[in-house]
Amino acid sequence: MVKFLFVAILLLLLFGGGAKAVLRGGARSLNLADRLLGPGDGARLLLADQPYGQGPRQSLDIWVPEAAQPHDRLPVVVFFYGGGWNSGARESYGFAGRALAQQGFVTVIPDYRLVPRAHWPDFLKDSAAAVAWVHRHIASLGGDPDRIALMGHSAGAYNAMMLALDPSWLREAGSDPSVIRGVAGLAGPYDFLPLEKGGFADKAMGKVRPLEKTQPVAFARGDAPPLWLATGDADDVVRPRNSQNLAAAILRAGGAATLRVYPGMGHTAIVMALSAPFRGKGPVLEEASDFLRGVTARRIAPIGAAAQ
Repeated sequence: MVKFLFVAILLLLLFGGGAKAVLRGGARSLNLADRLLGPGDGARLLLADQPYGQGPRQSLDIWVPEAAQPHDRLPVVVFFYGGGWNSGARESYGFAGRALAQQGFVTVIPDYRLVPRAHWPDFLKDSAAAVAWVHRHIASLGGDPDRIALMGHSAGAYNAMMLALDPSWLREAGSDPSVIRGVAGLAGPYDFLPLEKGGFADKAMGKVRPLEKTQPVAFARGDAPPLWLATGDADDVVRPRNSQNLAAAILRAGGAATLRVYPGMGHTAIVMALSAPFRGKGPVLEEASDFLRGVTARRIAPIGAAAQ
C-alpha cells in the first residue's frame, strides 16, 4: 500500500502535465514509472551499452523475453526513439524494450548522433549501422537474423522509414536492405515540406539540397516492406497527414501499408501508450505487436529447398 501511494504521488508529480511532460524530456521519468508500475517480469536487459560502431553515441541496448536463451531464434525489433533529432537516450526507453520483449521480441534500442553535433544524414548512417550490426550478431543473442523488423516514434520513425524505403542506407552500411521485414511507425514525419523555419527538421536537414531527398514519401515504392503507420488525430506536432500521405503513396505504388488513426491521441501519448502506466490510452502496443508478429512470421522454405 505504501509503495502504491508513493508511485501515485510520483506519477502526479511527473505526469501532471500529461503528454506535455514527456515532450519536455520526460522519457526517463516515464521509464521510471514503468519500472515501478509494470509487472516486473517477462523481460530482462540482456546487453547494455553494446557498441555497434566507434562513435560515442554508437551503442545499443538489447532487451529479451525473460526466458529467452542464446540458442533461441526469436523475432527481432529494432526500436528508434524520437526527440526531434536533437535529444534522446536509449536508457530512457527501457519501457519500450520491456514492453516489446514481453510480447516475445528480442528488442534492440540504439542511440544515434544528434543535432547540433550531427546533421542529416548522420543519424541515418548510424541507424543503418545499428541494423547491420544486429543482422550480423543477433543470432548469438537469441534473435533470428532472418526476422528483423523496425519500429520508431517521431524522429525515430523517420529514421526507420528511410532505411526501409531507400535501400542505399543499408547497402552503404554493408548490409542487405531485404533484411527488413516490416516497419511500425508511430507519429512519424514522412512528408513535411516545406520545413518550418527554425524547427527541428530545419535544424537537422535544412541545408540539404534538394530537400526532397530527405522525405520518406519520395521513396514510396511497391516492393517496400509492409508498413504499419499509426498516428493520433490530436497530434499537432507531427500532423496525421504525414502517415496518411505515405500510406496513400505506398498503396498507389502497389505496396502494403496499414494506416491506424487513434482518436483523441496526441504526439507523445502514442509512445506513452507502450508503457505500463499509460496503456489505457489506446491499444498501441497490442496492435503494433500483432503487425510485427505478422511480418516476422517464419518463412517456410519450398519443399525442394528444404530437402537440399
